[in-house]
Amino acid sequence: MRRSHRVRQVINYVNLSTPLGLLIARIGGARTRRGERGLVYAHGYRIPFPVAGAFTVGNVILTKHGEGYLTGCLLDHESRHASQYAFCVGLPMLVLYVLASAASYAVCGHPASWNLFERMAGLDDGGYPRVHPWWRRRWRRSRSI
Repeated sequence: MRRSHRVRQVINYVNLSTPLGLLIARIGGARTRRGERGLVYAHGYRIPFPVAGAFTVGNVILTKHGEGYLTGCLLDHESRHASQYAFCVGLPMLVLYVLASAASYAVCGHPASWNLFERMAGLDDGGYPRVHPWWRRRWRRSRSI
């Protein structure tokens, strides 16, 4: 494991975000196992919230899908979220993420397209669309008439 991954792993345990992720995995009935980059994969998450293919809490990546789902670009995306937990001192990341989702929804009607955390983690890697802000769509419509 790279040193940066180990540092992130320790920070996210100390700031309690990884223990919270493990608790959520247990409550959601997910099976956990050690993954790459100091992450914990939690497959078979059964709670239908949040609506996403995968989501991260601390160093724990939760998904309703089975083994083999967390690979490639999606794993890169979720790994970046784990780093964001470390930079945001853990649990405050949850509040900041909700605020960023609300701001994104207000800007374009989609909770991820203008969410700072999703953009920094890579919208394309996470499978999110790039939706234009509402004022830009209105301007385009008026110019095409």
